[in-house]
Amino acid sequence: MHPHEARLSALRAQLAREGYDGFVIPICDEHMSEYVGAYAQRLEWLTGFGGSAGSAVVLGEKAAIFVDGRYTLQVRDQVDGRLYEYHNVPATSASAWLAQQVKPGARIAYDPWLHTQPWVAATRKALAAKGAELVAVESNPLDAVWNDQPAPSPAPAFVQPLELAGESSEAKRGKIAEWLGEQGLDAAVVSALDSVAWLLNIRGSDVDRTPVALSFVIAHADGTADWFIAPEKLTPEVAAHLGNAVRLQPRDSFTDALAALKGKKVAVDPERAVSAIFATLKQTEALVTESRDPCVLPKAIKNPVEQAGQRAAQARDGGAVARFMHWLSVEGPKGEVTELSAAEALHQFRRDCGDLRDLSFDTISGAGPNGAIVHYRVSEETNRTLEPSSVYLVDSGGQYPDGTTDITRTVWIGPGEAGAEEKDRFTRVLKGHIALARAIFPRGTAGSQLDTLARQHLWQAGVDYAHGTGHGVGSFLAVHEGPQRIAKSAGGQAGTGQELLPGMFLSNEPGYYKTGAYGIRIENLVLVEQRDIPGAEGDYFGFETLTHVPIGRELVEPALLDGPETAWWNAYHASVWAILSPQLEGAALAWLKDQCAPL
Repeated sequence: MHPHEARLSALRAQLAREGYDGFVIPICDEHMSEYVGAYAQRLEWLTGFGGSAGSAVVLGEKAAIFVDGRYTLQVRDQVDGRLYEYHNVPATSASAWLAQQVKPGARIAYDPWLHTQPWVAATRKALAAKGAELVAVESNPLDAVWNDQPAPSPAPAFVQPLELAGESSEAKRGKIAEWLGEQGLDAAVVSALDSVAWLLNIRGSDVDRTPVALSFVIAHADGTADWFIAPEKLTPEVAAHLGNAVRLQPRDSFTDALAALKGKKVAVDPERAVSAIFATLKQTEALVTESRDPCVLPKAIKNPVEQAGQRAAQARDGGAVARFMHWLSVEGPKGEVTELSAAEALHQFRRDCGDLRDLSFDTISGAGPNGAIVHYRVSEETNRTLEPSSVYLVDSGGQYPDGTTDITRTVWIGPGEAGAEEKDRFTRVLKGHIALARAIFPRGTAGSQLDTLARQHLWQAGVDYAHGTGHGVGSFLAVHEGPQRIAKSAGGQAGTGQELLPGMFLSNEPGYYKTGAYGIRIENLVLVEQRDIPGAEGDYFGFETLTHVPIGRELVEPALLDGPETAWWNAYHASVWAILSPQLEGAALAWLKDQCAPL
């Protein structure tokens, strides 16, 4: 029997022993993290699916897996269609499918530490309409049959020093305390790992690609906090850094501490806190206020020290990416570079530039048709050679102590010239990228109001792209950070209504994808900054571009650019030359000079 078939059988037997008719398995941890530790990769262990978003439902006779449009191809490669039906979100959902399948009296189990309260409420309602019930488990039945499940990471937490953080934990806790006082609240539950890291000025290595430590915080209105973390992860340095206003508690005493908030007024974020936190507080008779995690907005507005750190990290990272692109210009046309070997070469160039702590996400290395898969993750099974005379897309980033980077470049692999269609599409993406980079907008503008700028030239050709244009980025934290984003306003989609404020980092990444042929994306990171306009009525903002790496000029059709766009290109590449030329030498420097020449 295949391992995934055996695992599914073992889970079904366990569910039967516990008296359940079904079970829902998301990709999630107790903190609603985007990337999770090995111990929480339950969906991958059960089904083989390796994407970063999705869920499965296991019933007695059938099972299904649910993924969004980014993963429709990948899920078919990795998950056995004999064992699981494939379903697309948002066309359907695990809850909707369950409601269609269940019989009256069915008991469907879920782990309350892996789902949000809104999901639980909606699913419970959908099942109740069919006479079935949704039941919270005390312990996860999948964990009971996962014999070699890794333990949560024992790695020690470490201090993010003031010279990199730019503001002390005490000052940050003071701001949260002030907010609690204004709201008439006693405490806030901080369960998102990047919020905990930001608030305490600590980092960790418990989750791939995000430098956080598995822990929870309860922040109080007097400026103190309780930090719940496994004792073996604490070092004397971290304890000394936090001082006595942060009480250190074992992670497994978090539930008891929630219960001790009986009668207190407590803020909890329904988007970032799991259902179990709400359920415990409700049993305790705490007075729960649903509101956004109070760390989220101040974390997104980077202070001058964090801004300077990001510029330094970008300059270092840009040198690594430029060396890689020069290497690729030499090796690519030989027809021997593969997606995997290119990703590894880029990783090595980043390691060589110093102080790389991790990648900020798994490198998207897409040759030809694989570049058209938006969130493609290269594997041994899908690995393609970069064919001469083709388009290659690489989206990658690094985690450095002073900043988190994220950059996409689309490259023409020679010899010969790119075709007219590829040049047309690339230049339309470039025009959108430049329009967003040059945007000026008044205070109160949300990301959704700028999104059209990046798409307008593609729309004129009757094409578009099916992803957002920009996401927030952390400061040596999560590469995808809220609350700001630039995207179509899809009925209250998280972040699209958030006004853009000075100090926020965002990506600028329009694209175009021709299924079965190639993908194009041009991504730089930008900083929202004040714009001084003579006679301006009110505050106006614009973007400083932070990423400095040549943009694939072999794919540009200069005739499609107007005067201001060409001027932007030339000014941008003059900055690239100024920042990167001191870092390169020899053939790489000569290549850079050619790339940065005026159009």
